[in-house]
Amino acid sequence: MTYADRIAGLKSSAIREILKVTSNPEIISFAGGLPAPELFPLNELADVAQKVFSKFESAVLQYSVTEGIGPLREKIARSLDPDGDALGVDNILITQGSQQGLDLVSKLFIDKGTVVLTENPSYLGALQSFLLFQAEIRPVASDEDGIVLEKLAEVCGRGPAALLYAMPNFQNPTGISIARERRPGLLQIVRQHDVMVVEDDPYGELIFEGERPPSLLALGGTRNVIRLGSFSKTIAPGLRIAYVAADEEIIHKLAVIKQGTDLQTNTFGQYLVNEYLENGRHEEHLRLLRKTYGFRRDCMIEAMQRHFPSSVWRNRPSGGMFLWVRLPEGRDARDLLARCLERKVAFVPGQEFFPDGSGSNTIRLNYSNASPGNIEVGIRRMGEAMKEMGM
Repeated sequence: MTYADRIAGLKSSAIREILKVTSNPEIISFAGGLPAPELFPLNELADVAQKVFSKFESAVLQYSVTEGIGPLREKIARSLDPDGDALGVDNILITQGSQQGLDLVSKLFIDKGTVVLTENPSYLGALQSFLLFQAEIRPVASDEDGIVLEKLAEVCGRGPAALLYAMPNFQNPTGISIARERRPGLLQIVRQHDVMVVEDDPYGELIFEGERPPSLLALGGTRNVIRLGSFSKTIAPGLRIAYVAADEEIIHKLAVIKQGTDLQTNTFGQYLVNEYLENGRHEEHLRLLRKTYGFRRDCMIEAMQRHFPSSVWRNRPSGGMFLWVRLPEGRDARDLLARCLERKVAFVPGQEFFPDGSGSNTIRLNYSNASPGNIEVGIRRMGEAMKEMGM
């Protein structure tokens, strides 16, 4: 078989391979980036589905416009711009999950050799999308307050770049957010170098404490920022309802690309999410998610304090679904994973998230999809394996 050139460097996600192992019900998994299924609003969605069929009948099962149904796009625009001064329905495109948004943006902006800047580490799904279209990834160093502005300016100064991809709130994999005071400076740097920011924010509403900072889109406007948002983490991932918010010209071009990809996002799912939001149930559900995930984060941190060696560092994110762990220098998280799998515990080694191949001693842990009891047992087993390795 003769394949396209871009397929030569394509490889399966190591995370997906690990998740195959976690299908064993005996495995305690901190590996996935999964919301808690027991919190899905099943009864509410069933009620909403009946109302959707009653109000719109067969229209919810018919083809619809590529950009997405108008009422849902209007709600998203108003949630991002309550005053209605900057965004309208023509600034919104409904997508099949945020991953499709990444794919469409990649198709629009990336040719072979196009430079894309990312945080280091960064979301693996985004890296895979960019690399599929043969981008050159240039990582930018991050610390506990997100992208380091001096490093961003330095990397931008090396030559033209098309995009800066960033997760400003509770980033996957680290749980770190870009500090409020850094956000204007970040936008100033990319404007100086004519770089478009892709702001991916699936976790921003899962905030446990503190005040949510303004989005990069709110600060920079659609001429500087393309925003990706999703209902996968706040309602249910199986609906695959997400959006792109951007300049009207960009939305038009993305819609044309989407026509050649899947014609449109599923109609029924859009009506379902729109009715759910219209009934005012979303905020109540968000409060439940924040309370539950915040408690599970605390359970994991307290278990680490009891069971992990003092040589192992971890952070304390103020929202989202992930904790970030750093083993002592010279240790490889993949060696620890092998020992933990013997103890029926799984996690994701952090190296996969680093475009420059570093981070071999780092670990991503998911707490949202684990019960407090499993968190305690799993973290204890991990601690036993660490001590057995002499950490």
